[in-house]
Amino acid sequence: MFSRLTTANGLRAFCAPFLMLIVAVCFHGQSTLGELNTPEKVLVTITNRNGRVSVNASDKHKKVSVGATAHGAPLTSDEVQTTVKGGNVQIDVHPHRDSDRIDLTVLVPARSRIRVSSEAGAVDIIGNVEFAEVQTNTGTIHADVPLDAVKYSFLWEASRPRYMSDVELPKVKEKAGGHFLLAGSLGAKVPKPSKHKKPAKPANEEPSENNHDSEQSESPETPTAVAASLKLVRLDFRTQRGVILLNIDPEMVPSDLKERPLTEAAKAIVRSGDVVLVDAIRKVSPKMFGDYARTLPPLERQPTLTKAPPPVQMVAAVSPQLMRVNATVTDRNGRALSDLKPADFTIWENGIERKVVSIAPAHEPFNLVLLLDVSGSVEERIDFIRKAARDFLQTSSPQDRIAIISFRDDIQIISNFSTDRSLLSQKLEEIDAGGATALYDALGYVLSTTLKPLRGDRTAVVILSDGDDNQSFIPIPALLEATNESGALIYPLYVPSGLIPESSVVRPEGTVDPLRTRYLTLTTRADEDGRKLANVSGGVYYPIHRLEDLQRAYGDVVAQLRTAYTITYASNSQPSERRVKIRTNRDGAAVRLSPVVGIATP
Repeated sequence: MFSRLTTANGLRAFCAPFLMLIVAVCFHGQSTLGELNTPEKVLVTITNRNGRVSVNASDKHKKVSVGATAHGAPLTSDEVQTTVKGGNVQIDVHPHRDSDRIDLTVLVPARSRIRVSSEAGAVDIIGNVEFAEVQTNTGTIHADVPLDAVKYSFLWEASRPRYMSDVELPKVKEKAGGHFLLAGSLGAKVPKPSKHKKPAKPANEEPSENNHDSEQSESPETPTAVAASLKLVRLDFRTQRGVILLNIDPEMVPSDLKERPLTEAAKAIVRSGDVVLVDAIRKVSPKMFGDYARTLPPLERQPTLTKAPPPVQMVAAVSPQLMRVNATVTDRNGRALSDLKPADFTIWENGIERKVVSIAPAHEPFNLVLLLDVSGSVEERIDFIRKAARDFLQTSSPQDRIAIISFRDDIQIISNFSTDRSLLSQKLEEIDAGGATALYDALGYVLSTTLKPLRGDRTAVVILSDGDDNQSFIPIPALLEATNESGALIYPLYVPSGLIPESSVVRPEGTVDPLRTRYLTLTTRADEDGRKLANVSGGVYYPIHRLEDLQRAYGDVVAQLRTAYTITYASNSQPSERRVKIRTNRDGAAVRLSPVVGIATP
């Protein structure tokens, strides 16, 4: 029997056949991927104390393959060792220095059995495994497995549980010694083994060391025949202080994983039926979500299953042969360009170039939401916030309708849409400050509720905040998707907080546990997230460092909103769907279409 490891440089290591075969990963680069000579039915045991482990089970993999990536000194032949004995595969990582980190990617056949032991490294179990036993100290455990028939046991040994699941799980049970256990089954009902016959263990499986306590009897072993017929997946996870994710993308984890009642903002989002945002709330707080959803009228009881709203109309007909679009043109720095002529534009409709008939400034008023952060992080600046809000009211165009919403751990509606600047100024005295920061929930509320009746109108949101969210149900990826679908322009005006800028620390993706680094370190992500919100919406991000920066940003936002064009072009067809593409001949300029409103037929 031979075992082969192939490196990126084409190196191969061959060892003579023994009853027990020990193979070292040998290569000169930073990473390698080698295939082991293994049967399709295997038990893979992995020990990697200070690195990530990612296991992927698939029918595409007929043998076990091992990839290793070093972060630090180049790998040597004795740092990653693989022992193969029949259907048992042992993978051990032994870096020469404690500070060195080696990440593993292991590809295994479907229905393999996996055991992983780690300390701080994140562990991923992806695909159709027969069972996965994972033990970590602080490392995140992420499983993405079929849920047709699952037996699971999640144990936290030194902290209260932090977890997130794509399906609702039962209540966590507090055990002796400060342990917390979450155990049960999902999908098809799995019969318990006979009391008179000891359950058969899968071939090559060693006795499990994970005997937590008497609660283990709630998740009994299942006979091999039953497991095979149901394709049972068994998950046994033990961690000291780690986060456990069941079928949840780690990028979709919000700022706070504590089970808590839905806020008024979250409830309004659930009632809105916004598929992306509602689903995010359901996954963070499944029990609270379910309890509240069951109180809603029948038409809204299943908001996650409702049909998405129709797309925003970007093209309007003014005659059978003439179409109009609204567009904003910005330079490479995101600033609006003015004084453009018809010759500056080229338009294609469904791939066919069309003649630009005329362009004119878009004069329709905007519906603006002023979203104010009054959480504890900025409580000492409440007078500054009121003054800054009043300055914006005076800078904005008189015909624009403005609504004011403040937020901390929940939203407070200060004023609905109004053009009465005096009334809006008086309403600012009603702001209550203090508490945590639920920025993403507040913006999600604005997009799904405040602006929902205005879909198709020209809408924008101006955010005055430090940008550091620590309480929302909504994660930033879901918010970005909802922002893109809303058609609203987002203008984040972020005053830097006292937290360490993310640009000055190691990127989470490069750490041993990206999820833990992202959410459990005292760094600010405001700059990156603010730019994302602005870019996806077509707005502009403004970092505010001095008072004069704020006033300049106000003037620039108003100018951005006013500098838009209504473009009329000739169209000789009547397709059921029009795909319009517009370019400008200005160097480095970008064109963004906005919803067409206020266009009357001549």
